[in-house]
Amino acid sequence: MASTSANTSTGGLGIGVRSPVRLAAVPHKEIGVAAALRAADDADFEVKPAIFDEFKLTNKVGVVTGGNGGLGLEMCVTLAELGAKVYAIDIHASPSSDFKAASAFATRLGTSLQYRTANVTNQGEIGQVIEQIADENDGKIDVVIAAAGVLGREHNVEEYPAEEFKAVIDVNCNGVFYTTQAAARQMKQARSGGSIILIASMSGTVTNRDMKWAPYNTSKAAVIQMARSMACELGPDRIRVNSLSPGHIRTKMTAAVLDKQPETEAFWASLNPLGRIGAVHELRGVIAWLASDASSFCTGSDIIVSGGHTIW
Repeated sequence: MASTSANTSTGGLGIGVRSPVRLAAVPHKEIGVAAALRAADDADFEVKPAIFDEFKLTNKVGVVTGGNGGLGLEMCVTLAELGAKVYAIDIHASPSSDFKAASAFATRLGTSLQYRTANVTNQGEIGQVIEQIADENDGKIDVVIAAAGVLGREHNVEEYPAEEFKAVIDVNCNGVFYTTQAAARQMKQARSGGSIILIASMSGTVTNRDMKWAPYNTSKAAVIQMARSMACELGPDRIRVNSLSPGHIRTKMTAAVLDKQPETEAFWASLNPLGRIGAVHELRGVIAWLASDASSFCTGSDIIVSGGHTIW
């Protein structure tokens, strides 16, 4: 009887499932080869590049945690350049001078970059701020990037203080979960789908040689699995969840250390085929892709941008 029931629920394929599968229609767009075939049959068909339009975020709403500086701020500007109305969320009471310059730049682009204060480790607080942003935009949030994170102190694992371990996990894991949870809630209510990008690290896939960062590495591995798990759960609602894993990147924060310890940068650079560490702008392309319709069939993936660090 059990076998017959399984066959019936899956069209006779003999595969048991927990619940009926909700099949979504395969999207059709008159782009690429489809556009070429149409043009061959219709002399009046307007021939123009379509690939750039796929990356546009015009009239979209984006939210970036950790957006007051570093990678998060670069991601804010990326979304703004694609046409989105962007909100940066960070723990600081007021925005940095870098943020103010980026906000003015967004205005000159014809869109906006606004600042909101929230602690991502406070589930209620981050949830309330994201809800307020949605309310300001007729319930709509299209793109959310969970970029808030901390490295923590380098320390021997056998002596790592419990409170410091908890602090790293609280921001890098719990904060990402609370952010994504709040974003998914708004996207489901709006029934508009969306793209959620969790900022992990190559350290979630490989350990950093000679660096004692066990709590950080642990938290980033959790983020990668979190993205996969949430992608499975939210896919039926047209909400895509992916993670981005950068390698060693030169930011203002890392530069403060690397400029004093050039041997560390030389060591990190020696660990990948390109022989250098990355710049913040080198993550713009993958963010643009993941945030936009250009990646509409990508979910549950971890995109590693490390200069090839993980292939050796």
